[in-house]
Amino acid sequence: MNLVADTLSLATEQRSLGPTNPVFPLLPALLSGCPVSSKEDMQYPLEVAYDYAAVTRASFRKGSGWNDWQELLPPLHAKMTMPVGGTPLVDVSGVAPRRFRGRGVLVKDESRNPTWSHKDRLNLFTVSAALHEGASTIIVASSGNHGVSAAAMARRAGLNCVVLTMPEISPAFRDMILGYGAFPVFLPAEDRWPAMRLLQQIPGTYPVSNLTTVHTGHPWGPEGYKTIAYEILADLDGLVPAAVVVPTGYGEMLYGIYKGFNEARLLGHIDRIPQLVSVEPAARGPLYHAIKAGLSATTVHANPTIQSGTATTVNGYRSVVAMRESKGIPLLVDDEAARAAHAVMARQGLWQEVSSSAAFAALEDIPDLESDGPVVVMGCSTGLKETPSSMQVSVAKADLVSLRAYLKNEYGFDL
Repeated sequence: MNLVADTLSLATEQRSLGPTNPVFPLLPALLSGCPVSSKEDMQYPLEVAYDYAAVTRASFRKGSGWNDWQELLPPLHAKMTMPVGGTPLVDVSGVAPRRFRGRGVLVKDESRNPTWSHKDRLNLFTVSAALHEGASTIIVASSGNHGVSAAAMARRAGLNCVVLTMPEISPAFRDMILGYGAFPVFLPAEDRWPAMRLLQQIPGTYPVSNLTTVHTGHPWGPEGYKTIAYEILADLDGLVPAAVVVPTGYGEMLYGIYKGFNEARLLGHIDRIPQLVSVEPAARGPLYHAIKAGLSATTVHANPTIQSGTATTVNGYRSVVAMRESKGIPLLVDDEAARAAHAVMARQGLWQEVSSSAAFAALEDIPDLESDGPVVVMGCSTGLKETPSSMQVSVAKADLVSLRAYLKNEYGFDL
């Protein structure tokens, strides 16, 4: 099966990130990690490899876009027609820590994607792979953005979607999954992956979530995140940021951003890659602890945190590679700082998830960077999908004296 015959894609195979980097055919996607180098206690992910010597179209300057990057992406199935990406860089330098203001601080606002999160970039390609492999139903284990995005992409492409999630899922996530026509199955958190492994035994089903203890995920997914790096370069007309600050769960986006910049470097368009700054909840932070301990992966306790979008208990090996190769800086942010940053972002017109806002909070703790240039902060998802506030409100009276008194008493605002 020659998947690239009718596309511009120069994808050639799957390559393991594990020892000796063994390679495998482009499809079927190896969803349980590298079958050669993985061990019982360590599963290595795979990535898509390309014939870089044959690349002729790639451009990362002002005005370039997805049509210029097709050679560097997996072959997109014809049914994948949802426009994804093209999200803006929003200048927030005026509220950034003073030492960064001369550089410029820009938020890459991924809430402008179709389902209001960065996960649309990943699922554009995971669902494309499912179509190439002849699936009729995709299965995803998710308590949030991944499930919503997979549901939307699958149903638009004519596939069924089963979302294995938890009873305490945010009502907004639940309603979106149902609204897209997917089938949510509510399970205790620890039962979601056993359930997925059972369901994948049914012919025609196709997991687009992780299946391994140490997160490996779908090999095609992080390829979608490379376009974040491409877009940053295009919007900055080839200028390389000093750093990109990334809210980090399993690390697929972190690795995709690293790989996108590294490809631009390999192709001679830039001479360095930015330092990546990973940002995790202080209550967990498996990547932070893995790096500090010199480990490929580690597991932490599921301590409570409001940063639900990045509240993982195990890191993936991709994230360790991305941090090592970019001279990255791992940081932890506590919930109080994340909540405060959320309020600052809101006053800039950006309503982000608390876990995304934590990346802005992390600016306070970034040490001196090695290069000049702006700092880009990833804003991953809208806060509109998080659990609604339970605040109690007082009710005003509709006369001028009462209205002015209300504003004064509630907010200290004299009108």
